[in-house]
Amino acid sequence: MNKTSSENEEMSVKDLIDRVIFFYQYLLSKWKVIVLSGIIGASLGLVYSFTKKPIYTATLSFALEDEKSGGGLGGALGLASSFGLDLGGSGGGVFTGSNLTELFKSRAMVEKTLLSPVYVNEKTISLAEMYIQENKWRKSWNNDPKLNLIQFLPNLDRKSFTRTQDSIIGLIYNNLSKQGLKVGQRDKKVSIISIDVSSTNELFAKYFCEALSREVGKFYIETKSKKARINMAILERQVDSIRGELNGAITGVAIANDNTFNLNPALNVRRTPSARRQVDVQANTAILTELVKQSEMAKVTLRKETPLIQVIDTPILPLPKEKFGKSKGILLGGFLAGFLTVMFLLVKKVFKNFLN
Repeated sequence: MNKTSSENEEMSVKDLIDRVIFFYQYLLSKWKVIVLSGIIGASLGLVYSFTKKPIYTATLSFALEDEKSGGGLGGALGLASSFGLDLGGSGGGVFTGSNLTELFKSRAMVEKTLLSPVYVNEKTISLAEMYIQENKWRKSWNNDPKLNLIQFLPNLDRKSFTRTQDSIIGLIYNNLSKQGLKVGQRDKKVSIISIDVSSTNELFAKYFCEALSREVGKFYIETKSKKARINMAILERQVDSIRGELNGAITGVAIANDNTFNLNPALNVRRTPSARRQVDVQANTAILTELVKQSEMAKVTLRKETPLIQVIDTPILPLPKEKFGKSKGILLGGFLAGFLTVMFLLVKKVFKNFLN
């Protein structure tokens, strides 16, 4: 039995070697086809390297400081926690950690950015229109009257969008969020956020990167300081109201004094309006003093609540570009074509032998 098993193993190994030699010789007999397909693939790769547009990348980096957490070590702890680094300090909030980076990639922020005005070719258009022109979508829209009339004007009201406009702006957002927009930290040890925007249009990458940082910065500051601004506005309205009441009370005291000029000292009832007005003046003065104090404190609080976004690096032309090189196209195209040809010949031969 051991002898039979050994002979079977030798036969199986021999069969395997014979099959490998057989297919190797078969591929050698088809070397002209393989080489020709490799040449064709290399040629296609070369053509692709000429037609493939280079990808430009605009990069903007910034640091965020929230004075609410205090200066010195407290400010450092707040800055670190705002980017998701837990160093034991406070500084929590809605836009902390990954929430801040996701805010840059949110549809609302990207759409607002796409409707921002830019000056291109001696006219002002929106970034959405610039993206459409770069991708030559309007050429395919000429035969469709609904699409041909669609325009994305600068600062267009988002609420006035039609269903078709929603679909187009949504498609642009998907393309940018999946391929052209990256937001994050270069290094977890560094609390600096970088925005990378990639596009085949150098100016679009630069303009979009800068506009996105402006929109997110404005939204972030307004949201973080919203409560403080509302409180300050209420206090300012109360100060104006009480000041008006105080001025009216002072005028009333003067009028009452004029009415009681040279009045008989025995007639004290006629002096009552003047006394009431005097009480109003004293009460409004005390209230106004306290409100002015609270208003000044609210201004200080607003300054503390307002975060500082410090831009470090901005995209500068010419932007770094990534181009599909000629040598890369030739090697990659030739290898893929040759590999696919070999696989096709092997499958064809195996299938033919199986049928026979």
